Amino acid sequence: MTLIKFIEIMAILVGAFSGFIEARRKRMDLVGVFTVAFITAFGGGTLRDILLDRRPLFWVIHQEYAILIFVLALVASPLIRTLRQIVSERLIVIADAVGLGLFSIAGTSAALDANMPIFIASMMGVITGIFGGVLRDIVCNEVPMVFRDGKPYAICAFLGNWMFLLMGKYGAEHDFALWSSALFISGLRLITWKFDLRMGR
Repeated sequence: MTLIKFIEIMAILVGAFSGFIEARRKRMDLVGVFTVAFITAFGGGTLRDILLDRRPLFWVIHQEYAILIFVLALVASPLIRTLRQIVSERLIVIADAVGLGLFSIAGTSAALDANMPIFIASMMGVITGIFGGVLRDIVCNEVPMVFRDGKPYAICAFLGNWMFLLMGKYGAEHDFALWSSALFISGLRLITWKFDLRMGR
């Protein structure tokens, strides 16, 4: 398994987890839990593949991803119901931040593999990182978190993507650049949330 595929799988799992939590908070049934987890896990990558004209979509090629989400939905629904007292906004923010870092770098790497210019690659990373969460919040009848909390959510992804691109340009080891950039995005997102750092409105 390549490192980028491993990161993609990790991103899918984290995205699905945030979907599970939000769906249970909204008291959805099993179908709702699976649907919200599915669109959170695959929404950003699907839009990325459409914009990059990649066919079939990544989760169609790897049907095991969709099967994994289905199986986890069966297990996660009763588990999260049992642990609902610890399911809080903080847990969703943490899962969202980790997913943002992993998805963003995976998206940027995919765009580079498709020979996109570096600015477009950085934007593809942002789209991959945020769009699943946007769809999750819309389906759950919420204003998407990226649009409402005033914190630099997409900007964290954008800066981390450029960190990854510049590290690659100046000869950093590829695996190190992947992990350190993903960690930077997740950490920066959590810092902005922890210290309530906001953009001007």
